[in-house]
Amino acid sequence: MNTITPFEKQLTTPLTKQSVEVLQINLGKICNLACSHCHVEASPKRTEELSPEVCEQLITLIRRFPEIKTIDLTGGAPEMNYGFHKLITAAREVNKEVIVRSNLTIYFGEGFGHLPDFLAENKVRIVASLPCYLADNVDKMRGNGVFNQSIKALQWLNNLGYGKDDQLILDLVYNPQLPSNESFSLPPAQESLELDYKRFLYQQFHVVFNHLLTITNIPVGRTKLYLERKNLYFSYLQFLENNFNLSTVDNLMCRQQISIDYLGNIYDCDFNQMMNIPGKSKDGEFLTVAKLLDYGTLNMINEVQTAEYCYGCTAGCGSSCGGALLG
Repeated sequence: MNTITPFEKQLTTPLTKQSVEVLQINLGKICNLACSHCHVEASPKRTEELSPEVCEQLITLIRRFPEIKTIDLTGGAPEMNYGFHKLITAAREVNKEVIVRSNLTIYFGEGFGHLPDFLAENKVRIVASLPCYLADNVDKMRGNGVFNQSIKALQWLNNLGYGKDDQLILDLVYNPQLPSNESFSLPPAQESLELDYKRFLYQQFHVVFNHLLTITNIPVGRTKLYLERKNLYFSYLQFLENNFNLSTVDNLMCRQQISIDYLGNIYDCDFNQMMNIPGKSKDGEFLTVAKLLDYGTLNMINEVQTAEYCYGCTAGCGSSCGGALLG
């Protein structure tokens, strides 16, 4: 029988929420790609996206709470979903940091060629997926031709000052190839892999960037479906549990952020959002953006909701949307 120790039993104290400083907003599931590892299960066939009503609520939230430091926009391809430009403009007007998680190829789609200039003008930090610096590996995960388009997009951003100007931050994201057998691995050391990326991309393409973020494959969405098809799901979870590192817990991203879906519902993190595990107030109430505005506070959640896939964020050096949790 396959058994996984409940994540909360690994903790010495409950996983409490700290003061919320980051709003991670998933604008919807519309995307120009359908990547094999996508935990959101986004694709060009999806239609779910932010509504104008929820967008206005989010803008009010951004303006009302000065403790919010960062607005983190994701998707799908966030650029394709409603509210993208409005939220960036509103956030920058009140001097919030804005992060956009991009697949880079969107810049070449019809109607999206203005994006690099728009992002540069608003000093948006771009976090771009490039799961390997070798073309074959990237195309295998993300689709034929994606690597070449990504390189062209990075060169375009470099020409605008990204990766060079201190106010135009360009980060790349690495995640491992999906396993074909039980020879599982965690991401390699972030610092040394970053040097390899920088050396190769500059030598081959004259591409520069700021930081590499290494992210573990979390068994959610298409990654989970893939592992289940290969009969690897439970053995992968056991691998993650076996590599649990208690030292990562203090730095978990879920402690200082809330994740918001296109309907305005509140979650502790994007993975809980995809698995439909809502954030709860101390009274057990499910929360929405509208309720936070009514209550006049972001800090309604006392304890983070956990699940077995939380082992992915706490294995080895840890994993978050900001990369490794430990050096």
